[in-house]
Amino acid sequence: MNVPITAQQIRMAAKIKPNDANMQSVLVALDRFGVDAGLDRLHRLVHYLAQLMHESGAFRYDQEIWGPTAAQQRYDTRTDLGNTPERDGDGYKYRGRAGIQITGKSNYRQFRDWCREQGYNPPDFVANPDAVNSDPWEGLAPIWYWSTRKLNTWADQNDIETITKKINGGKNGLADRIDYYGRIGLVVCGYGVTESEVKRFQLERGLADVDGDVGPKTRAALHARLVELSGAASETVRAAPVVVETVVEKPVAVEVEKPVVPAAVEKEVRQKTNWLSGLLGTLFGGGGAAAWLAGMNWQSLLLVAGIAVVVLAVVLVGGEWIVRRIKSIRREIEA
Repeated sequence: MNVPITAQQIRMAAKIKPNDANMQSVLVALDRFGVDAGLDRLHRLVHYLAQLMHESGAFRYDQEIWGPTAAQQRYDTRTDLGNTPERDGDGYKYRGRAGIQITGKSNYRQFRDWCREQGYNPPDFVANPDAVNSDPWEGLAPIWYWSTRKLNTWADQNDIETITKKINGGKNGLADRIDYYGRIGLVVCGYGVTESEVKRFQLERGLADVDGDVGPKTRAALHARLVELSGAASETVRAAPVVVETVVEKPVAVEVEKPVVPAAVEKEVRQKTNWLSGLLGTLFGGGGAAAWLAGMNWQSLLLVAGIAVVVLAVVLVGGEWIVRRIKSIRREIEA
């Protein structure tokens, strides 16, 4: 097919200078295999390239940079990716390659088997994973991944969040993927990537908010325009605003107002404890001085002083115990 996006448009949309060789591998594979994958539709292709440009750093990298980091070392025993449970180098051998960074022995095997089923006569990527980075396989690997995960369905719905989760397993880098979608979409629609160009697009498409931000409504308008340019309007192609999906996996808990022991109670108890201990100290101190002046013998004075110390200790310890108990009760109630 004639790829409806040119290398020059990709360069205009890129945030940094792309690696031309890696970019050409992607475009050559699209030209040869894109129609079979349904990537001749412009609105799908913009989603496809936005994901690849994030994954490959604007086509600068066609294989994972290996530290190895602690996370990369764990890939060596990732049996869920088809690697062996032993630390035998599978993590490095089957590290991420090609524009979409396919990773793990299982993915290399699946890619090889898919190519054989299509009659493409591929090398054995399991035995020689480096072969993925040769043409036409380097550009075909992302097409295989995109096709087998049925990502056109989500591109037709303009659902970049779900596409990201299908590729990444989560939403890592979502903001950058959305940014690339906006940049590529604007360029393909005949605009630049600056804020003023975003505003021009928003104004010409009749959007209420002309703010220069490629938010959900602007992405919806971009999607609608790309669908128009594709000539692909149908029931399966939507132009609704993108909304971050919320998956409720268990019943939503209803928040019930709980009784709470006010912190003021704790403060009041502490203040009154300190006030009472001060008062008792003054009374005992004053009484002892008066008794001494009245001629009480030293044995009686010592007894009075001992009683005073015990009473003050009881008041202080008791007050502190009450404060601690109030804290404990509050924690239990608020838990």
